Amino acid sequence: MDLDKTINFNLGILGHVDSGKTTLAKLLSTQASTAAFDKHPESQQRGITIDLGFSSMVMDIPEQLKSSASDIGKIQITFVDCPGHASLIRTIIGGAQIIDMMLLVVDAQKGFQTQTSECLVIGELTCEKLFVVINKIDCFEESIRDKSIYKMKLRISKILEKTKFGNNVPICGISALKNLYIEDFLKKLQQHLFIPKRNFSKPFLFYVDHCFAIKGQGTVCTGTIIEGKVSVQQTVEIPNFKEQKKVKSIQMFKKPVQTALQGDRVGICVTQFNPEQMERGILAEPGSVRKLYAGIIKFNKIKYFKYTIKSKSKFHITIGHETVMAKVLLFKRNIETKESYNYFQIDKEYEYVEEAEIDNFPNDIFILLEFENPVLTVSDTLVIGSKLDLDLETNVCRIAFWGRLLWTSNSVNYVDSDLKNLKIYKYKTKQGSIQRIVNENEAIVHGLFKKESKRDIFIGKKIILSTGEEGLIESSFGKSSKVKVTFNNGLNSTTLEKLKSKNSDVLVLLNFKKYIFDKNKSIIQ
Repeated sequence: MDLDKTINFNLGILGHVDSGKTTLAKLLSTQASTAAFDKHPESQQRGITIDLGFSSMVMDIPEQLKSSASDIGKIQITFVDCPGHASLIRTIIGGAQIIDMMLLVVDAQKGFQTQTSECLVIGELTCEKLFVVINKIDCFEESIRDKSIYKMKLRISKILEKTKFGNNVPICGISALKNLYIEDFLKKLQQHLFIPKRNFSKPFLFYVDHCFAIKGQGTVCTGTIIEGKVSVQQTVEIPNFKEQKKVKSIQMFKKPVQTALQGDRVGICVTQFNPEQMERGILAEPGSVRKLYAGIIKFNKIKYFKYTIKSKSKFHITIGHETVMAKVLLFKRNIETKESYNYFQIDKEYEYVEEAEIDNFPNDIFILLEFENPVLTVSDTLVIGSKLDLDLETNVCRIAFWGRLLWTSNSVNYVDSDLKNLKIYKYKTKQGSIQRIVNENEAIVHGLFKKESKRDIFIGKKIILSTGEEGLIESSFGKSSKVKVTFNNGLNSTTLEKLKSKNSDVLVLLNFKKYIFDKNKSIIQ
């Protein structure tokens, strides 16, 4: 075994504000990065974490992993300390996307709170494993402490049963402030560590969370490698301002390395640029990241979101580090087609959906997102939609839906260049009545159109009477809004009798579809 070989494991510490996340991270860590333990001046002033904090500890490879990772001697746990304040949900979502396991911190006195639940939702979307710590158990008197912890574990297990994590989630009671049961917690954590899945063959993608210049050396970008790998002397791109830079050096928690891999938390020094241009951003393999102006995802609703989702409404959309506003448009698979397809296909027809109710949400809905500002992304990226403008005092889940990018437009003129290819239609129905019968095969219809309507585009289209007969619009009639309709099989005698009555209730129905992005406003039946 190579005792010097170390793999990195990202453990995200999430929970409600003031549940003791930073205190726990500080207690566990042996090495801090340039951004750790609320070093940000505003964090110190406000007494809360306002940005991601990074620190680490190294332990021997756990016993259960030795057989499957015989070439690895140690595992470095990088703690990603996420803020808990509701207003910082963008930062929390961004941080959760770089973790391998979520450590959910629950206040022993307050139990599950609003942001505890939101963090749990985010964890379900971003990672496969969960570990729960009940912090501040020193608030319980020693005589009833074990019993109180046991009751809390039962309550939390019941909540977790309804999530993808199930009821086998490890739960520990601790006090980070008083250093109670920390050794027991670490032993249990070690038993639940695993070798994270990594893909080093994908193009290099690095989420930058901090940026600063070192005089005479270059600009250092600190962050986490999301995909691929990077080496010293490699050329990388800064898509934010379309510049390519050479990697001068790489450090992992202040130790120089020649190559860093997916999952690693590193500082990458590149040739000089102004760090104020990019506080947060991306480093990537040249040409692999593009600006996204619009995209389509398969819709997955968050069950805790209790509001109707409507087309043309706006949501906060988080992709990687970025959160931007986007207008949403809902559409679903055409139920008339016999072909079953669960992924988006540009050549298929889809039906526009006005709104989707909370308790009656179809499974086959897609969402078109039109971003107010373009975002940088790669294909198949996780997309999370939230309603962050909801009143924080309402104590409701603000995370509404999620999905992965299935179709994208990278054109600034996407409305003209790409949306016109989307076959999303609305059903339309016009209703009129027969003004007079010319003969059993012809009738003059009024009320289908307004005076200003372009009647000519409807010539040749099918109509149906409420009595069942089908006909075709043969021509416009006169200068008003009337049309002539022909019935190849004629009108049956019963209908003719009804039409002779002054109070005839026979309706003429014109059903058709309109593609909503078709500028020619073509009529489809």
